[in-house]
Amino acid sequence: MQFFDEILKSINSFLWGWPMIILLLGTHIYLTIVLKFPQRKIFKAIKLSFTRDKESSGDVSQFGALATALAATIGTGNIVGVGTAIALGGPGAVFWCWLTGVFGISTKYAEGLLAIKYRVKTADGKMLGGPMYALERGLGLKWLGILFALFCALASFGIGCTVQANAISTLTYETFHISPFIVGGLVCLLAAAVILGGVKSIANVCSALVPFMAIFYVVGCIYIMFINEAYVWPAIKLIVESAFNPTAAGGGFVGGTFMIAARYGISRGLFSNESGMGSAPIVAAAAKTRNPVRQALVSSSGTFWDTVVICAITGIVIVSSALAHPDIDFTDGATLTKSAFSKIPFLGSTLLNIGLFTFAFSTILGWSYYGERAVEYLSNKKWTLVYRILYIIAVFAGSVISLNVVWDLADCFNALMAIPNLLALLLLSKVLIRETNHYLWKGNLDEQMEDLNEVNKSE
Repeated sequence: MQFFDEILKSINSFLWGWPMIILLLGTHIYLTIVLKFPQRKIFKAIKLSFTRDKESSGDVSQFGALATALAATIGTGNIVGVGTAIALGGPGAVFWCWLTGVFGISTKYAEGLLAIKYRVKTADGKMLGGPMYALERGLGLKWLGILFALFCALASFGIGCTVQANAISTLTYETFHISPFIVGGLVCLLAAAVILGGVKSIANVCSALVPFMAIFYVVGCIYIMFINEAYVWPAIKLIVESAFNPTAAGGGFVGGTFMIAARYGISRGLFSNESGMGSAPIVAAAAKTRNPVRQALVSSSGTFWDTVVICAITGIVIVSSALAHPDIDFTDGATLTKSAFSKIPFLGSTLLNIGLFTFAFSTILGWSYYGERAVEYLSNKKWTLVYRILYIIAVFAGSVISLNVVWDLADCFNALMAIPNLLALLLLSKVLIRETNHYLWKGNLDEQMEDLNEVNKSE
């Protein structure tokens, strides 16, 4: 297992080297510029996420699609992932994680637009979409769409399933000394009860769970920052300074290079908000919306909540707690997060446990839909039930395997998914510019796209 882990680390070092960082951040910045900074419309996007397009075709409401996407993205990446980034890349990694979210809003916007633009309607009225359909229908590159779907299906067992289950079982065992086998069994049963009900069941549960868990977690973190008031501003300064000069971190924090801080911050940012990875548009395609840009705006608000708000708050809580308590272990991400939160009497450990469980469980639900749609694209619905069963089994398996191997696998598949998706976004940028100019900047946001749902996919 150690030998396998070393191989994975070598692969990840290659996949997450400068080429990926340039491709990812470059795409974020390029789309931000050519689409004329859609971040300016973030409050409009938030408002639209609560607006129902009752006359439009789709499987779930815009909020249901957003809640499912947020359920998949707001997970251990927001808690353990941020701690891991700080442990490996220093406090500066939080800045790069946050910056990835700010510019990633444009990329998530673009993904949502293409998801609606190139989605298809099955004979039974179900909407299907995502990067694989954009690659096939927009660029004629079906082989690349197949590769994306394959990477997505495999990634769902890592980033969406085993990582989350492992985080739940590990923290529960360390806190309450409950066997991972028991925890894995319970989480497995809960997941099965929702997943087997399909997309509407998943969307309904996520629509109820996501607002509660996000508000509970953010309010709790604000309380912790109030307790750490004297260290909050120094923590923010340290995060910004060490982003460009990691050796400025000092204390017990890791030193290193600019590349290390940027690499772990960007990779954990992608792991958290998935902007550029191509997963969220799979559920965005199921939304009831009158034109591609409306859902694109709704999708973009997910990155704002996930990274610009929640990841930033988590990073400040961890760094300020570490400054307040120098005895905290800075070398392990999971331990760093747990130690930082546990220093706050009563509320700290409770907040971390409830936050981690709800975040991780919702991610398991959201990613089950992504993986199932990828399998349906590959096998034309024949293997979707088999996939659901295997996914549920993986929830249990993930509770008892090594966390290091799981994280390394997740990083690997994240990169492999991102590459074809980012190529699709760049090659279809003229479509993105045209649609954005027409619907967003020319004031046609309420216009119904007549032929949006005319194309059927043969069964």
